[in-house]
Amino acid sequence: MGIPAWVWFTVAAVAGVAGFALLATDRAQRTARNRERRRWAALRGWQFEETDHVLPTRWESGAIAYYGAGVAKDVVAGSTFTADGRRQVYVLDHETSGKVNSVLVGVRCRRALSVVIELWLPSVPFQRDQMPDLLGPVGSRYAFVSELPAARKLITPDLVDAAEEIGGDVTVVWLEDDWVLAAAPPNSTPARLERLLRDLGELADVIDPFEADPEADAGGEVHRPQFGRKP
Repeated sequence: MGIPAWVWFTVAAVAGVAGFALLATDRAQRTARNRERRRWAALRGWQFEETDHVLPTRWESGAIAYYGAGVAKDVVAGSTFTADGRRQVYVLDHETSGKVNSVLVGVRCRRALSVVIELWLPSVPFQRDQMPDLLGPVGSRYAFVSELPAARKLITPDLVDAAEEIGGDVTVVWLEDDWVLAAAPPNSTPARLERLLRDLGELADVIDPFEADPEADAGGEVHRPQFGRKP
């Protein structure tokens, strides 16, 4: 005995309503995050842009290598003080294939490193086609690096202590070029992101102490989010 047509119609209708509800919920959450991020940027006197196609292409490792360059959404750009002085910062929703996979937080150093260091939680399936070399455990994380000898010189007890403060909700912390970056959960609140910025600032102070001319530019050129423009 075949299934009546009205049953298939009912199933399709229910599925359609469920899909619409999920889409509406996702859109509402997205709008709420946008408003929250915008208010936070205004309180800090930072720049805010809804979309930036260029910014994620500045990095190639860590979460960018894992998920792909994607698009930056709800971008906050500014600077903050650390123990060693003012540093440039970015906060953005990292979106790939129409889905926000993480909130990327970056703190800029004054000098570029010659090695990439990725610190992954062991619970994350971090394997990808081209992984850096495995260095081994660094605190509660596993270190993957682009050059073993150079990385060993950088991974000091102070760096390990600073990385341990970042928290178990951050899947990966990585050092690339003149940036210290981390991937936080998509639902991270401004309060959580403030703490993460402080922790990344401490990590930046460890690897990039301010020993240069105090009159020098502390953050270099600030990237202007390119809303509505192609890279």
